[in-house]
Formats: sequence, C-alpha cells, structure tokens
Amino acid sequence: MKRGMSIKVITENRKARHDYQILDSFEAGMVLMGSEVKALRNNQCQLKDSYVDIQKGELYLLKAHISPYAASSYNNHEPERKRKLLMNRNEIDKLDRQIREKGMSLVPLKLYFKKGIVKVSIGLGKGKKAQDKRESIKTRDANREISQKLKRNR
Repeated sequence: MKRGMSIKVITENRKARHDYQILDSFEAGMVLMGSEVKALRNNQCQLKDSYVDIQKGELYLLKAHISPYAASSYNNHEPERKRKLLMNRNEIDKLDRQIREKGMSLVPLKLYFKKGIVKVSIGLGKGKKAQDKRESIKTRDANREISQKLKRNR
C-alpha cells in the first residue's frame, strides 16, 4: 500500500468466502446518491445476500442493503435499489465471458472508502458444495488447534 493512501473498510461479506471459492478479485467504483454516502459513513450497510450482475454490458450491485440516512429529508434513497458499478469495458467483457463459459458468480466481498470515494471489491468465485464447506471448516479448526498448541509450547 502506498504511503498516504487511506482505506477505511465499511463492511465485509463474510458469508461470501464461506459459500464461494474466490478465484480472483476486482475493484469497482459505485454510483451513489448523497444520502447513501452519508449512511455508509455511519456504517449502515449490509452485503449479506447481495450479488453482482451484468445487464446490457454494465455491472450492477443488487440486494445490497444501505439503510436510509436518518437526517435526510424527502429525497432519501430506497434501501435495496439497483446500484451501478464502474469498471473498465475490457474488464466487464472479460468477467462476462468467464461467467457465461465457466458457470462462475460475481460476489461483493467488501465495501470501503479509498481516498474518500466508495469502492466495492468484487470476487469471481465458484459456489461451494455442502461437503466443501464442511471440509474448509475442518481445516480451519485443525489449523487453529495447531497454532494454539504451538503458542502453549513456547
């Protein structure tokens, strides 16, 4: 990370790494209303069941819940509206091909401020089966036990 570059994480989608095997990640900007940015500054956001879709050659973030900003008046936003994501045309086309050919999904991983601008980290992933989820839980628990034993022996 470069010096002076401030990144403040707003929210993280922990369920995404549990449900998907993330193969690659990308960064995209978001088109937001003013009340949405204010709500994000107060960490009033949830990415739990959200996903990214490509419609007519453009990326959209769907089902991401950004709570209405309490101090905003009549021009408040809809909490789960469709939000446009900003990426390079070549990257969008590349993602579109991979999704159609290989049966992968685009999942938002985290939302953060970078130099005062809201960015979203998108993961290109393959869905895990129930057996894969159990296997990853077993390996995580085994690694935790090993690290605890090593700490005790020191």
